[in-house]
Amino acid sequence: MGAIAGLNRKHDVLVIRDAELVGVALRQALSEAAAEERPGLERAVALVQATVDATESRVCGRWVRSRLAAVGFKGDIASMSALKALRRAEPTLGLAAAVRLQKEAVAQRE
Repeated sequence: MGAIAGLNRKHDVLVIRDAELVGVALRQALSEAAAEERPGLERAVALVQATVDATESRVCGRWVRSRLAAVGFKGDIASMSALKALRRAEPTLGLAAAVRLQKEAVAQRE
């Protein structure tokens, strides 16, 4: 099969964000909630809004850190070892995409 928009077996990561849809559903639930349900729903709305407000760079950085944690990596995110661990965690991730994502994670250190 031929490549589509530069994608092949080793491809980049597509960020899909549906937090806005979740936020709409939570705000609807909040508007209809009983008093005892409101505090939890208000907290949920705030958490989802923080995700909506996050930049793509921040989302990518969080994703990289989560993937590194999944393979037990505890070293420096900027290291070559981190890049290798990221590609081990996501075998279909190409080198160029992994480098870009690693740079996002380094820039977004929390």
